Amino acid sequence: MTHLVLVRHGQTDWNLAGRIQGSSDIPLNDTGRQQAREAGRRLAADRWDAIVSSPLSRAMETAQIIGSEVGIDVIEPIDALVERHYGTAEGMTGAEIDALHAEGQEVHGRETRGDVVRRVRPALIELAQSRPDQSILVVSHGGVIGSLVRDVTKWVWPEEGQLIANGSSHRFAYRDGRIGLVEFNGKPWKTPPGDPEIVLETGVPASLTATEIESGDGDASQR
Repeated sequence: MTHLVLVRHGQTDWNLAGRIQGSSDIPLNDTGRQQAREAGRRLAADRWDAIVSSPLSRAMETAQIIGSEVGIDVIEPIDALVERHYGTAEGMTGAEIDALHAEGQEVHGRETRGDVVRRVRPALIELAQSRPDQSILVVSHGGVIGSLVRDVTKWVWPEEGQLIANGSSHRFAYRDGRIGLVEFNGKPWKTPPGDPEIVLETGVPASLTATEIESGDGDASQR
C-alpha cells in the first residue's frame, strides 16, 4: 500500500484577485508562504518518505517550505502534475469570462477534466509503483486535485461549497493498480456499495480514516 497525500499550493496574487492561473507560472504571495508553513507543520505529525511537485513555481515553493518542516530537502518535479490548462481564459476573472460568453465568444484551448485525469493518474500510479509501501506528499493544484477527486468518486465530490483550499491536503491510497480516496478536506470517503475499493493491510477499506481504523468503526465485512 502506498499513501499519496495531495496538497494544494499556497495562495498567489492571482488567487486573491480571482484570476484563473492554469499553466501560467504565478508565484506565491506572503499569505501563500504562511499557508505552506502551516501545512508543513500539520503534516509533520506523520512520517514522509518523499515529496514530489508540479514544476510551477507556486507548487515548488510550497513543496520546499513543507519539506523544511517535515525534514525532506529534495523535491522531485513531475511535469504531469502541472495545473489544468485553461487556454485563453488564463489571467481572466469569472466575470470577464461571463462577459466573453455574453458577446458570443468562446474560451479556446481549455483542458477538460478528463484530459487532466488521463495525464495525472498514470503519473501517480507510476510514482506509487516506484515507491511501494511509502508515504508521499504530492504538491499540485486545485484543478488537478479536483479532477482526480471527481474521477475517483464518480462526481459525488466535491459537492457544491466543498472547496480545495490553498494549503489543504487530501489523502489517497494506491494498491493493485488502483488509486482510491481516503479523505477529502478532512472528511472520510465512503465507497458506494457495489463499487470496487482498495483495502488496507488491516482488512479495512481505504475509504476509512485512521481514527475509524483504530476505533473499529466501519466493518469491512459489511462492504
